Amino acid sequence: MIANAESETVLTVAHELTVAFAWEVLHTVLDPEVPVVSICDLGIVRDVLTQGERGLNVVLTPTYSGCPATEMIAVEATNTLTAAGFTPVNLTTTHAPAWTSDWISAEGRDKLRRYGIAPPGPVQQGQDIVLRYMPQGKQSNQIAAALDCPRCGSNNTERLSAFGSTACKALWRCMACKEPFEHFKPF
Repeated sequence: MIANAESETVLTVAHELTVAFAWEVLHTVLDPEVPVVSICDLGIVRDVLTQGERGLNVVLTPTYSGCPATEMIAVEATNTLTAAGFTPVNLTTTHAPAWTSDWISAEGRDKLRRYGIAPPGPVQQGQDIVLRYMPQGKQSNQIAAALDCPRCGSNNTERLSAFGSTACKALWRCMACKEPFEHFKPF
């Protein structure tokens, strides 16, 4: 009986170490569109489960269903985990619950800011989120609330375009330091 309990404890510890190491490895996989944040920083990695002795099942939720980086992220995650000794690596993509910018870690938000991208604000809880890349209706004539410039911190900013280098970002300009910057849209 004691041997079984000790065996179970050893297996539990080995499982926890394996999962922790897998998360550590996944923190090295950078987002291809914003290469200063990892897919873990962005909250794309939702779960890591062991499969056998060295295998993994990894659950990913793309930032949005049309994200062109989704396939590249899956390939990079698989290659990085395989290079670290995990085999087999099975990835599952899930769209429910839908990714929200609230899943970006505090460290990820800091990395975005240091990179020159204004991180998204919080999503209003309890409301259905309709993802729009361009405001519609009476909102279309309103300019979004001023953002803090990620370079100088001024909130004397203006939105130049609802679209930045990718569909999930908007282009802004700081009137104080005159620098353009992108804003990762909250959704």
